Amino acid sequence: MTPAARVQAAIEILDEVIASARDDGPPADALVTAYFKARRYAGSKDRRAVRELVFGAIRHSAERPVSGRAAMLALAPELFDGSPHGPALRREDEQPAQAGIVPEWLAAELSPLVAPNEWPALVERAPLDLRVNIARTSRDEMLSELGGEPTRLSPWGLRLPFDSRISDHPAYVSGLIEVQDEGSQLVALVCAVRGGERVVDLCAGAGGKALALAAAAPQAEIIACDTNRQRLSRLQPRAERAGARIATRLLDAPREREGLADIEGSCDLVLVDAPCSGSGTWRRNPEGRWRLTPERLQQLTALQQRVLDLAVPLVKPGGRLVYAVCSVLAREGAGQADDFLSGHSSFRAEDTGLAAGRLDGVGRLLTPGQDGTDGFFIARFVAG
Repeated sequence: MTPAARVQAAIEILDEVIASARDDGPPADALVTAYFKARRYAGSKDRRAVRELVFGAIRHSAERPVSGRAAMLALAPELFDGSPHGPALRREDEQPAQAGIVPEWLAAELSPLVAPNEWPALVERAPLDLRVNIARTSRDEMLSELGGEPTRLSPWGLRLPFDSRISDHPAYVSGLIEVQDEGSQLVALVCAVRGGERVVDLCAGAGGKALALAAAAPQAEIIACDTNRQRLSRLQPRAERAGARIATRLLDAPREREGLADIEGSCDLVLVDAPCSGSGTWRRNPEGRWRLTPERLQQLTALQQRVLDLAVPLVKPGGRLVYAVCSVLAREGAGQADDFLSGHSSFRAEDTGLAAGRLDGVGRLLTPGQDGTDGFFIARFVAG
């Protein structure tokens, strides 16, 4: 493919990405894969180049562009020259998509700790972080085998370049390592799980944090819950690979309370890794800025409150409730934690034990610019 043909391919994909972001459809990664699945003639260099163009355009614009042409005009205007298989000539009135990092409506929602000079790091490409399965091996051993460097904040982590391939490495296949951002590892570290404890991961998804908890305390009883069957089904194969004992429990929304009744008041730790805006993961999913709306943010904060309310009766006296969101928005982080304490006098906040991040209300805020991790808010509460 010529450079202009690659731009045209990127435009076609971006048109699909823009429509999908508007209509809550498949993510950009899936759309890129589907595009080339139907065009097997494209070589690996072309696929890689087009992908870079697509995600370069997504990172460039905070607001959803009007079209793929507008998105690519901002990146490669010189290739809109009418050459064969390339984009049509640029019209005189045609404007490129505007550059930006944070959507205008969302800027006021950021934590006050995230100053504008930190914004570029929110969309920079992230490295590949791995969590070593310390129940079966050591970080030093994996460092010797895989290279890279130890993560600065997590004692379980290794960091490799963003373009590293790991899925077919024997260490991954045999469950000695998992892909997990350092910030996510720190959420598990704040849980401070111990052997013999009963632990509930209330929004487990595919189980990344449940696996980290199982590695940190193999003798703990870990129950991973979720209302999404498809996400939760991905945990057991991962647990088998890692040699972890994790029970799964599919909850029936909106009757989750019934599905948890038998463990009320018996849990030493409940982790609420709540559904959120994902603003802390824009460097991995920059199109998330195009998907989030004020209405969606309102729905998410209401859901976070509901999940926290579900967690409260599970925690036994003296037990811990850890609240985490991969977000840098004040309403989802410090604001949500303050609201929780206001409505639940039987709980008190305690120090997370993290030296990383910055104090944000009663919790800690991790950010890409300050800590080199995905953005996370983490708070820990103790039941009276």
